[in-house]
Formats: sequence, C-alpha cells, structure tokens
Amino acid sequence: MKLPRSVQNWLSVIGAALALFSAIVTLVLAVFSYYFAPENPYLGLFIYLIIPSFLIIGLLMIPIGMFIKIRQDKKRTVTESPGWWPELNLNDKRHRNATFIFLSATLIFIIASAMGSYQAYHYSESVSFCGTLCHKVMEPEYVAYQHSSHARVACVECHVGSGASWYVKSKLSGLYQVYAVLTNRFPRPIPTPVTSLRPARETCEKCHWPQKFYAQKLVLQRHFLADSVNSQWDIAMQMKIGPAMSGMGLSEGIHWHINPDVKIEYIANSKTRETIPWVKYTNLKTGEVQIFNDEENTLTKKGMDTLPVRTMDCMDCHNRPSHKYQPPARFIDNALLVGDIPKELPFVKFVTMRFLKDPFTNKDTALTYLRDSINYYYKTNLPDVYKKQKGLIDKTVQGVITAFNNNEFPNMKVRWDAYPDHIGHLESNGCFRCHSGNHKTTKGKVISRDCNLCHSIVAQGKSSEWQVGTIQDKLEFKHPKEIGNAWKTSFCSECHAELY
Repeated sequence: MKLPRSVQNWLSVIGAALALFSAIVTLVLAVFSYYFAPENPYLGLFIYLIIPSFLIIGLLMIPIGMFIKIRQDKKRTVTESPGWWPELNLNDKRHRNATFIFLSATLIFIIASAMGSYQAYHYSESVSFCGTLCHKVMEPEYVAYQHSSHARVACVECHVGSGASWYVKSKLSGLYQVYAVLTNRFPRPIPTPVTSLRPARETCEKCHWPQKFYAQKLVLQRHFLADSVNSQWDIAMQMKIGPAMSGMGLSEGIHWHINPDVKIEYIANSKTRETIPWVKYTNLKTGEVQIFNDEENTLTKKGMDTLPVRTMDCMDCHNRPSHKYQPPARFIDNALLVGDIPKELPFVKFVTMRFLKDPFTNKDTALTYLRDSINYYYKTNLPDVYKKQKGLIDKTVQGVITAFNNNEFPNMKVRWDAYPDHIGHLESNGCFRCHSGNHKTTKGKVISRDCNLCHSIVAQGKSSEWQVGTIQDKLEFKHPKEIGNAWKTSFCSECHAELY
C-alpha cells in the first residue's frame, strides 16, 4: 500500500513522527500509572492533558503539510484542473489507498480522543488534580480537607456541582488561576469568601436536605488550662440546632434561619462579611417585614445604595465546612486529648501556647523555632523535668509539629485568623455579627444576644468541681478564669483572639 505523493513533505513527516511518539509515550505512561503510580497528579497531567495536545498537533500537521505540498506541486506543473484543492477519484488505486488510510486513522483517532477526553474530564474533576497539582497554592485547603467531615466528598461536588454550565464556568475560571500560578501572581492567602461559588442550595442541599433536620444535640468539649498540671475543664452543651421536639420542624433553634417560611437578608460593609450593620427579616407567610440596624455601626445611605444585599444561606454560618484552620488553643487541646501531647508533662499547655502565639513567615523556620524553644524552656526553667522527662518533651515537640502542620501554613500566610470560622463566637464574632444585642428596629425590637437561644449548658468545670444540671434546668456559664461578668458584656473574641 503506497502513500500519496503529497505526504512526502517535511511538515507531514514531522507531524506523523510527533503523533506516533506522543501516542507511544501516552500508552507507556498510562500503563505505568495504572500499575505503579495511580494517584500521581503530575503523571495524570502529562497523560491526559499535555502529551495528547502534542498528539493532536502532530495529526494536524499531516494534512496541513499535504495541502501545502499539493499547492506547491500545482504551481510548478500545468494540470487540467485549475483548482487548488486535491482531487478524489476512488477508481484510482492511490486515491483509494489514501482514503482508506485517512478514514481508518480518523476512526482510530476519534475512538482514542473519546476515551482520552473521558479520562481527561475525570482527571480534571479528581481530588488529586484539585488538591495536589498546584501544591504550593492548594496545600492549606487540601490538608484541611483531608481532616474534615467531607474528606470522602470530591472537591467538585461542592465547588462545581452537576450540570454542564457550571463545569464550563469552573474551567474558564481555572484558566486565570493557572495563569496566576505560573506567573506567581496569586494572593497570599487566597481571599474568601469565594463570590463565584455556586449557591449552597444547589450543592450542599443535595445531601443536607433542609426538610430533613435534626433536633437538639449534646456536645461535650474538653479544654486544658495553662497551669502546672494542665487541669481539665469540660463543658457539656445542649446545642439547639433544631427544636426541642422534632415534630416542631424548623420553628425554632439555630436552623430556624433556613426555615422556608422565613427570608433573612443582610448587608455586610466589607468583602469578608465580618461586620453586618443591616439585617432584614421577612415572614413569607404573613408578609411581615422587620429591619434591624446596628446602633454602633450604622450603615450610611451610600452604603445602602452601593453594597450588595445578600440572602442568608448555609455558607453564612458554615463558611468553613471543609477547610477549617483551628487556633492554637484548640489544636493543642485536641492533641492533649488524644495523647499526641502528653498531659503528664508539667506546664505543657502554657509552654506550647507561648511559642505558638505569633504568626510565622516560613514553615522550616517555624518548625525549628518550636523544637528549639520548647526544649530551651524546659532546660532553662525546669531542669529536673528536662532531665527526667526528656522523652515526654520530645513527644510534645512531635505532637506540636504535627498539629501545627495541619493548621498553619506560613508560606501561604494561612492560619485561623486568615479564615475566621463563623460557627460559634470565640476567636471571631461569628454569631455575634448579628446577635450582638446592638441590632434594633425603629420600634425597639432587638436581635437577641441570649446564649440560651442556641445552646444551654448541661455540665461544666474541673473534674473535682463538676457542676451538673439537666436538659431542662440549664446552668449559667462559668468562665475557667475569674473575670466576673465581663463575658456578659464583651465579645469572646476580644480576649480569645488576643491569646494568639
């Protein structure tokens, strides 16, 4: 079977060689990936995106070279046909051969392209592609995601969702993100909230069905105090995420905010949504409307006209559902709780918190500083402990480093205060953005700051001073340190955020 004379040109030959080489490399790497490196994101990038592009370029070079060759030949010779396009005569053996080769190659290419496109689509939607391909940029999000309750949910399930339109939007948005990474023009940290994120009702609510809610839930937390024996301080709270009786639906409790008969709108005076001076409540059944303004942070008319009005949804409270970065007090408490940091070591809570207070600019520097500082403190201030319990100190260092690596990422300037969590109100105002006691209507109605709206304390205190109530008889909150009634008049974040 002879190839047509038009193929005998350097452009077509180079294209054929490039296409053949790309096909062989793709096949070899695909087999290697399947057996030896199934989770390698960089290998997948080459197999499904980079190398196939060279294959397509090579295949395109073949007909382009043939077309140029035919035009050049017709310029040199006089033919019966005055046109520039190639002639097709199936009675001519050479034309039949060329047509057969072309159709066969096209069929193989279409089948291979379909399979490759399918694999490329799934690869670009995979967790490894989202989380590890741009390792430096996505490291904080990927690490936090792996320790979240959504660790088995693919990134695209929340960030893209189903349907072609949002898939196209996400890929177009991704083009600029690739450019920003390649040119090192991405911000540190990546700003949030993500304004282009798909609405929660189209993603979150595919699993978290609002009509299928939970009633109240008992939550037990253990904290450790910064004293010589790392005293335990436990608190048990009845979280009112729903009503006392499940048959009451969404008539009360925290999730009342997503009651389908209620619409909550607000205006935030910054992109971070940390300060909310204006709230509008609408009862969709009765038509009742109430507008609450923050008396200590009044919104100007210009603000009302220029700032967007947002309808409250799940993400306004659950703003870090899969990418939480815990503050030092919390991740040290958790490490003490599970034994990664030994609570038998004197002053360990005080010492670790002391050296985690300030933000770091470099990860390697941070780890060296933590290791050296903890050892130096015990060696200098508690030499007997350093001599007799060096093994516990080494375990503490390792536990601190592990917890630090899961929650702080100096190279991207990511830590708890870069991305405040709106569930709760300790380190950031969270619930108090609206429930501050300062938001009032013109008739004097206030968005309540009463803690018992969301939770009631069932038990609290040290093990030796354990106070116990009942679900019906709530306890008044008792602060681990004596601060009088300051907790009633101040925001928790005013002190807790200053700890770090």
